Amino acid sequence: MKKKIVISLSIFSLILLIGGYSTITTIEKETSKINILIKLHQAGILREQLLLDLKDVQSDLNLKNTRHARSVNDTIIKVRNLETTLDKCFDCHHTQDISARLDGLKFQIGEYKNALSRIFTVRTNSGSLEELENRALRIGDDLIEQVNRIINLTNPKLIKKTTAALSEIARTKGIIYMLVALGPLSIAGIFYIFIMFFTRPLNTLLTATQKIKEGNLDYRIEGLKDEFGKVASSFNEMSCSLKEQMVKMQRTEQMVVLGELAAGMAHEIRNPLTGIKLSMEVISEEEAISKENKDTMKKLVDECKRIDELIKNLLNFAKPPKPQFVMTDVNTILDKTIAFSVAHFSALSKTDNKLDVIKHLDSYIPEIMADPMKLQQAFLNLLLNASHSMPSGGTLTIKSSFDKGASIILIEISDTGEGIDERAEARIFQPFFTTKPKGTGLGLAITKRLIEQHDGAINAKNNQDGGASFLISLPVIRVNKDAT
Repeated sequence: MKKKIVISLSIFSLILLIGGYSTITTIEKETSKINILIKLHQAGILREQLLLDLKDVQSDLNLKNTRHARSVNDTIIKVRNLETTLDKCFDCHHTQDISARLDGLKFQIGEYKNALSRIFTVRTNSGSLEELENRALRIGDDLIEQVNRIINLTNPKLIKKTTAALSEIARTKGIIYMLVALGPLSIAGIFYIFIMFFTRPLNTLLTATQKIKEGNLDYRIEGLKDEFGKVASSFNEMSCSLKEQMVKMQRTEQMVVLGELAAGMAHEIRNPLTGIKLSMEVISEEEAISKENKDTMKKLVDECKRIDELIKNLLNFAKPPKPQFVMTDVNTILDKTIAFSVAHFSALSKTDNKLDVIKHLDSYIPEIMADPMKLQQAFLNLLLNASHSMPSGGTLTIKSSFDKGASIILIEISDTGEGIDERAEARIFQPFFTTKPKGTGLGLAITKRLIEQHDGAINAKNNQDGGASFLISLPVIRVNKDAT
């Protein structure tokens, strides 16, 4: 069914596309033809106007010095109209032959105008005047004959083009009417198909959603086929999944209670563990204890410390204390934490390898509402991780900056160590995930939670030149002021 619908809609869309494209191109084509016809008719009107003006001027010239003579001003206006009308003809595109004819007409009209000007303005004897009038009449008759010849040559062509264009427009109208009629019919057919094949299955699905909304997770859809059958199957699976999720949520609540109990037990474990550790330290100081036993005691003390650290991290992750927000200078915390981490690296390093620290701290960073101790813990975790990734020494770069547009503080901590394994990159912030032989897998998870308590975010990436970078963003104005 899905395939049929896709094919039907594709064909329908293709028909509409072809029809629309054809209609648009046809309309543009016919509009262009009409524009050309309009220009041709305008040119024809200009020729007719030119002919009428020539005849009027010739008539005025013939009626000169009679009782039917017209005003000289009227004649002058008509002569000027001759030049204006002919100049408009030059605005159209012409062949070289027609352009040459127009140039000849313009030259003759200029002579005609000069002759008329001398007739009406220059005083001379009757013989010279008659000669000027005869010359002007000859020029005018010649102009009338040329314009008549042009009109007789162009009018049949114009009529033929007009008739052909009107026929083409009539055919185009028929095509457009047909497309306009077929469009609604096609849409009505598609709607009918959709109503026939979609209404009943949709009603069935709607009923099922209402049942699920009412809490009946045992309701199942039956009797649907094709794609709707697949939807019904997925819906039934979703119902089963929802029921399983409800059971899991109940189990999760139970696990929360168990987690609280485990946290209490962890506190109880730490007390005797501390006693065991102190006892072993005291016993290891006895002179009667052999060196081999002392070494064993020292290892046991180290393991007790490791268990104590693991329990401490587990408690911090499971039930972290509520942050105490005060106005805090991030750069000051970074300076203190960097100094401590460098000293820690120097104390643990068994070689002369040096850890180079590069600081680029923006002095224009504003103070923010934050918990200084938690920020220091987060920075310290990252700095210690970076120093541990460079046991042979390297470069540790710390940058801070202020993005005024986003109103956030950015802290970047980069190292030149081994970097992050691509397979582990997506899991490094997950609890209990670690690549260290003796790691707990809680350091970065706790760091992420501490940053999120400040409405911030943390991301990790590998550097192009080796090593890894951690980017922290902290908002200047916290949105969730009650975050814990």
